[in-house]
Order: sequence, then C-alpha cells, then structure tokens
Amino acid sequence: MKNKAIWAVIIIIGVLFLPQKAFALSNERHEWYFEKRGGEQPPVTDKKFYSLLNKYGTVFIGDTSKKEIYLTFDNGYENGFTDNVLNVLKSKKVPAAFFVTGQFMKTHPELVKRMAEEGHIVGNHTYHHPEMTSVSDERIKTELQKVKSRYKEITGKSHMIYVRPPKGVFSERTISIAKDEGYTHVFWSLAFPDWDTNRQRGWQYSYNQIMKQIHPGSILLLHTVSKDNSDALGKVIDDLKKRGYTFKSLDDLKAAQLTPAIFIAP
Repeated sequence: MKNKAIWAVIIIIGVLFLPQKAFALSNERHEWYFEKRGGEQPPVTDKKFYSLLNKYGTVFIGDTSKKEIYLTFDNGYENGFTDNVLNVLKSKKVPAAFFVTGQFMKTHPELVKRMAEEGHIVGNHTYHHPEMTSVSDERIKTELQKVKSRYKEITGKSHMIYVRPPKGVFSERTISIAKDEGYTHVFWSLAFPDWDTNRQRGWQYSYNQIMKQIHPGSILLLHTVSKDNSDALGKVIDDLKKRGYTFKSLDDLKAAQLTPAIFIAP
C-alpha cells in the first residue's frame, strides 16, 4: 500500500512538470474576424479570441488611445502594382510590412530585396499558402522555415519575426507552433475585399473603405494585387496625415509592448 502511494505521488509530480507540448493543443479551426464600428471607434473581435491573443502575444490592433496606423500588405503573388506601392511609400516616408509567400519570392526576388533595402518589414505568409489548421506540425514549421531561408538568400538578412496566416485561418495549435518558431501572429483591425482582381472598382472605392473604417491603433491590411489600392495609397496617406494620424512600424508596436498586449473582451 505504501509503495502504491509513493508511485501515485511520483506520477502526479511527473504530470505537473510535463512540458506544455505534452498536452495536445486545440486545433479548432477559426477564421479571423472583427466587427466594424465606424466613427473612428476601434473594432472588436469574437470574445473567444481574446484569451488566445493574450496567451500568445498575438496582435490585431495597436494602442487605441493614439492616432497611429500600422500599414501592412499581403503579397501572395505579383500583379504589377508592388513597385508603385513602394514608390509611394518611399516618397511619403511611410514604413510598411509586407507578408510574402514563396511564390512571390520566387518570381520577384528583386521586389523583396527592395522592401528590405528601403527599411520595410518583410513578414512570413508561408511558402505554399496552405490553410494552417489542415496541415501537420512539421509542415507548418517547414512552410515558415522555407520562407525565412529564401528571404536570407535574397537579402542576406535573417531577421523575420512576424507571421500572417493564409486566409486568416488559425487555431491555438498553429499559433503556438509559430510562436515556438520565433513568430508573432499579426492579424488586422481594418480590411475590405480588395484581393479580388475581378472586382476592382476604382481608387475612390479603396479610399472610401479605408477612410470610413480608420481608427486609432489601426493595423490595416491591404493586398498589393489591387490596382485600386495602388492608385489610392498616396491620397490615403496624405489625407490621414492631415487628420492627425502617423504611420508606424510593427517594430514600434512590438517595442511598446514590454509585456504581452492585454486585450479585454467587451
């Protein structure tokens, strides 16, 4: 009886000190979502996401007390507009983050090199753009590692710490794996259907969508495949500056968060 009690204590202690990965993390599939409120009010997201954001230091919004904007672009492939986007950013002295795929890096390494040389952040959008919850742990790691490796080949730089999951699909498992690989997930608090190249509506549409959704602390998601975005970008930047907004880098946001961001569910 005494031996059984001793073994029970040993087993309990062993379980308590098991690493987190010994327990399976949830792979429940989520799609990133936020609720627009307009009037320069910050949006909110699904209540069930807040504890996950806090646990893994994930970001979707900046300091909502400051009129700061974090401009980000997803680059799944090139459609002829990225050069102009970079030209506008350079002329306006505005930083941005570009989340690139393997396809984009393979076909247009010169644009990736230019992004890095001009001081922009290059983030990881995975190599083959898979839905992360549907692939294995090892596949996720490989997807991330291949982008980082190719980025180093192109630019000579290896610093890559931000990731945006394809289609905004994620689970606790996928966020945790990316964090273990050294990445912070970056979602967004402002976006609209700009990625459909068959539904471009002119620069005014893009401009209006951004201006009516803008809010302090915006992490703005745009796609460089959109001609509308490319044509509207300069005026968007000029007019937002007139309204008192400043454009900041994701590195500024990370530096300001000496502790993980605390998101409180409404």
